[in-house]
Amino acid sequence: MEKLKMGIVGAGTWGETHAGIYNDHFFAETVAVCDKDRAKAEALAAKFNIKEVYTDYREMAEKARCDAIAIVTPDFLHADVAIACANAKKHMLIEKPLATTRADVHNMMDAILKNNVRVMVDLHNRWNPPINTAKQSIDAGELGATYSAYARLNDVKWVATDMLPWAAKSSILWFLGSHSLDTLQWLLGSKVTRVYSVAREGILKGLGVDVPDMYLTTLEFENGCVAQMENGWITPNANTCINDIKYTVLGTKGMINIDCSSHTMIQQVTESQVFTPDVLVRNKVDGRVKGFAYESIRSFVDKIIDGRPFLVSLEDAANTSLALLAVLESAKNRMPVDVQY
Repeated sequence: MEKLKMGIVGAGTWGETHAGIYNDHFFAETVAVCDKDRAKAEALAAKFNIKEVYTDYREMAEKARCDAIAIVTPDFLHADVAIACANAKKHMLIEKPLATTRADVHNMMDAILKNNVRVMVDLHNRWNPPINTAKQSIDAGELGATYSAYARLNDVKWVATDMLPWAAKSSILWFLGSHSLDTLQWLLGSKVTRVYSVAREGILKGLGVDVPDMYLTTLEFENGCVAQMENGWITPNANTCINDIKYTVLGTKGMINIDCSSHTMIQQVTESQVFTPDVLVRNKVDGRVKGFAYESIRSFVDKIIDGRPFLVSLEDAANTSLALLAVLESAKNRMPVDVQY
């Protein structure tokens, strides 16, 4: 069979990750890359033998000989690219979140549905082995009816101060909260109807990044479940793991606790530090990337080829963005907000 031909918009670190995964897949290949910085696009093309290089995503969408396009731009720059790709009849893998404004969500949905293209948003926590196992247990009824939950997904300060040059144009809610909220909706089998959130700021502003430090959010779900969600960008840099990932789901007949960051499966201790190696998110086995942040990208290729539904539906991704907009509104006004879908 012919290989799935992939294009990539965004030639940064994660765009390089996409290119490597597509070229490593038995039934895919990267044939085009686009970045407004032509030097970055050409460097990525040279590394992975990509034939077509563009600096205009509209031109790539119209001219590139690809079947699908991965949108790997900062989270607030997805909408225009996605609409252009949809109008060019290209399937898409969009890095999370779907979009960061209500207008963008609805305009993207309209273009995608009008052009009948397949789209998955990379909310990759659904491929996280402990979380996926928890989902299987919940669906099997082993916890009884879901009742309440807790999610904690934080990053060390370095992510906002050094890793992301565009952090001040985004929010920890878009960068990590999208994963948290999607995971909760997926595990609890229901969408959020009402939110109340409180934010704090000051630490990152003192470090030159004008963005809130953290959000603590109460979520009410359509099925009656309630959850607490914590997202912050101010974990000390000396934390043993960049991410702090913890979940709890309480049911009427049982409970599941998940710790994906401060786990005790492996620890490395030297004279100067204690380090928790990543064996879940972005690890390698026998030279190949294997973590769940990579498996979601592989899954997109697999599902495009075999025609099966994506593990993350377009509606789920849209609901996550719309619920996060309510969280941001609530934190700003210090009042509960009903989610408008």
